[in-house]
Amino acid sequence: MFATAFLDIPPLAGADGALVLPGSKSISNRVLLLSALCLGSTTLYDVLDSDDTRVMLAALRLLGCGVRQSGTTVEVDGLGGQLPVRRAQLFMGNAGTAIRPLTAALAVLGGDFELRGVPRMHERPIGDLVDALRQLGCHIEDLGQPGYPPLRIGQPVLQLDAPIKVRGDVSSQFLTALLMALPLVAQRDIVIEVVGELISRPYVEITLKLLARFGVVVARDGWQRFTIPADSQLRSPGSLHVEADASSASYFIALGAITTGLGGQNGIKIQGLGQDSIQGDIRFIEAARMMGAQIDSGPNWLHIRRGEPGQGWPLKAIDLDCNHIPDAAMTLAVMALYAQGTTTLRNIASWRVKETDRIAAMANELRKLGAQVEEGADFLRVTAPASPADWRAATIHTYDDHRIAMCFSLAAFNPAGLPVRIEDPKCVAKTFPDYFEALFALAQTPAQGVPVICIDGPTASGKGTLAASLARQLGYHFLDSGALYRIAALAARRAGLAMEPAQETAIAEVARGLNIQFEADRVLLGGEDISDAIRTEVAGMDASRVSVLPQVRDALLALQHSFARLPGLVADGRDMGTVVFPTAALKIFLTASAAQRAQRRHKQLISKGISATLASLRADLEARDARDMSRSTAPLKPAVDARLLDNSELSIEQSLDLVLDWWQGKQPFKAI
Repeated sequence: MFATAFLDIPPLAGADGALVLPGSKSISNRVLLLSALCLGSTTLYDVLDSDDTRVMLAALRLLGCGVRQSGTTVEVDGLGGQLPVRRAQLFMGNAGTAIRPLTAALAVLGGDFELRGVPRMHERPIGDLVDALRQLGCHIEDLGQPGYPPLRIGQPVLQLDAPIKVRGDVSSQFLTALLMALPLVAQRDIVIEVVGELISRPYVEITLKLLARFGVVVARDGWQRFTIPADSQLRSPGSLHVEADASSASYFIALGAITTGLGGQNGIKIQGLGQDSIQGDIRFIEAARMMGAQIDSGPNWLHIRRGEPGQGWPLKAIDLDCNHIPDAAMTLAVMALYAQGTTTLRNIASWRVKETDRIAAMANELRKLGAQVEEGADFLRVTAPASPADWRAATIHTYDDHRIAMCFSLAAFNPAGLPVRIEDPKCVAKTFPDYFEALFALAQTPAQGVPVICIDGPTASGKGTLAASLARQLGYHFLDSGALYRIAALAARRAGLAMEPAQETAIAEVARGLNIQFEADRVLLGGEDISDAIRTEVAGMDASRVSVLPQVRDALLALQHSFARLPGLVADGRDMGTVVFPTAALKIFLTASAAQRAQRRHKQLISKGISATLASLRADLEARDARDMSRSTAPLKPAVDARLLDNSELSIEQSLDLVLDWWQGKQPFKAI
């Protein structure tokens, strides 16, 4: 997951491949709660690991429920409708799928509970659910603005003889909450009547199907009257698999509809989700087909391709009632950027009470990209930029809304070849923590299209520390080229080779087969942490010997090029800007006086318990500088277009800020 302040997505030229999506948020939180409330233990497979499900799991544990988790498999010991903990303060984050059904379940069971969330949660309405629960005799206090969290729940005096009325035109989660909670107290038939039009009906359909899996079959009279049979009891189904998330699939369905692979038409294949999904958002494929997407589907897969010119490409504008796909419909608004004509999305009033006011937010951000947008109380009308020249590079404000971040990443495929900046990319953790990683695994751009920043300089200039810090700040990959030679030498020694010219061919062959990863402060070779093994004096001397062997340098050159991956790369070394990445967007030549570098190296060695003198260290650095600058192969020198940075008197933070300013100056975005 990208935890940076922003993520710059370079212009993307195509996409193809296959992916397996994470589990559905809507299903995951429903089955977690039902498993906790029912009789018996339940094993759940493919549960979504996200902010919202972690909120639910934390609440269940606080309420005394036994929960054992291993990856995406969760075992839940059902409480049989009896809470062992009757008093608790529960933090609900911004998880509507957690706070609403938990409010209903705790209100009918009774106790002393407080439910709070982040500030935005305290702006999301829950009053219609609270009103319905109060009709039953539940005791619920508003601790802030009436009709909104936070709430305090007390002991109920239940009255179940009259139908319970609940509004259906604000959020279907209110009805879902009642349907999941009332089987706990169904000593007689309990009737729920929906007042007004029920929105997001497919989500209620999910609830009804899952309740049936847990032994409760709810009778439905249209979408206005629901009857929970007398003596209903939630019983464990034993095990249950969570479907892949259909809302998350919408981004990759759209991706397949607007792109082709650089090598031709291959398309996007989604595994783990098919046309028989119980999720309403699977009907997004109908809307995508209307716009021109070519979609094949099976029981557990989807294959999406862009239409041929004039036969689905460019996309066609649509006018659609989106009540049945409220979350996935946001993706249609971004697909409209690639459509001819004006797209109108109707019946989306529920957007205004989601993680943010999504109608206003989508309108604001679409306009930044150059689209013409009209918004109404319950509709959005989008007309794409008239030509590539009318597109604009934009910084997308995400409003702490995961779906806005994911939707607008698709704008990076724009025909103008402009980058897109996504603020606060970590907000996708709510439902799809690895979304951007999944996108970049499918997205394609020519090698020269991947942004590269090179930081070269002499030994002990601080280039490695600066480069690693810069990579973390930007969310880019990091290449420590000096470590590559150390790793190659270590691998060669392990293979029984001497660091001699006579072994050059064999060492080069070892170098070509290296499987290397840089993870935070660790260096992995074939999955083994070798961070300490390559930092010894012997490893350093071995690296110097192999770095002058032309065949080894050629072998490692291809490996270094492979590190240039989306969304970008920061590479440090001695010849990154002159030899390895000569077309890099920004090149820095970092240096400091020999005296200053000797002091830095002295501090490092002393901290490790290694004795050394400043005079000997300075002499060694000066000798190494002379060797590096005079060698025939890739001598140490600044690239012609490099920016010189003497950091003798600068802290790492000051150097980092300076380089970030230089990089920002090359971007078409305003500074954050």
